Amino acid sequence: MTAIESPQSAIELNAVTKRFARQTAVDQLTLRIPTGTALGFLGQNGAGKTTTIKMLMGLLRPDAGTANVLGHDPVADSLDVRRRVGYVPEQQFIHRWMRVREAVRFCRTFFPTWNDKLCTDLLNRFALDPKKQVKHLSKGMAVKLSLVLALSHEPEVLLLDEPMAGLDPIAREELIEGILQVLCDRAVTLVFSSHTLSDVQRLANVIGIIHEGKLLVNCPVDELLAKTKRIRAVLADGTTPAGPPNSAIWQRVQNREWLVTVNDFTDDTIPRLRAANQLETVEVMDLGLEEIFKDYVKGWRKNA
Repeated sequence: MTAIESPQSAIELNAVTKRFARQTAVDQLTLRIPTGTALGFLGQNGAGKTTTIKMLMGLLRPDAGTANVLGHDPVADSLDVRRRVGYVPEQQFIHRWMRVREAVRFCRTFFPTWNDKLCTDLLNRFALDPKKQVKHLSKGMAVKLSLVLALSHEPEVLLLDEPMAGLDPIAREELIEGILQVLCDRAVTLVFSSHTLSDVQRLANVIGIIHEGKLLVNCPVDELLAKTKRIRAVLADGTTPAGPPNSAIWQRVQNREWLVTVNDFTDDTIPRLRAANQLETVEVMDLGLEEIFKDYVKGWRKNA
């Protein structure tokens, strides 16, 4: 797959590595995110998504490599970065004793660009009662409040770490609609992680797949879906595959059935496969985002 690169990158990670004791959480990660991109970060628990987002916020320092957000080092220039970046972590850290309006007033003091009208509009959109105490908010309402606080200073970059985790379908839909509206109204670069692939497909125009700290995919959604195909071939009796195509990310041979997923399918793929193998029948199958994600992870495990 072709990596996404632009001279106007909102975020750049160059060979970034982060370790915790003997565990490597992020391994030589290089990623460039152009301004205005909505990147959905996919990965299993422990893949390195949260660690990467925390390094972008300056909450963790890389052990190797460099990180750059809006032209700044997130650690050395933490104040500049945090004033221009909105952040919603998986676990909310708003003081539970505060009322919603008090949480707004508290956060407002930190941001010179705070937009009172936008804040009020977002509170109304999410039906957040300014008089209600944070401790009495449902999980979904608490996440919505975090999003309001992250957006009201009109950030140039928005980082969302599993914001929909544990939400009921209605709360998740309301949150997604709110994020989509903000993306339509403002030029915001979005990076978010989620285990719900349907949410990712609605919000993202670029997919990043990370596994065991390594970036396996950085590709526009449309291109990923168009070029990643699974081929089902029936081998001639007594034959075995000569070898998978160079673009194969996963394969399985069971009896005479050969399944192989490729990430750069073209009109020449099948003729080349037939020329190198003795095949009786060949079928090409489209894949959804979930199947593509699983095949990348399974293929990495087998080849690691």
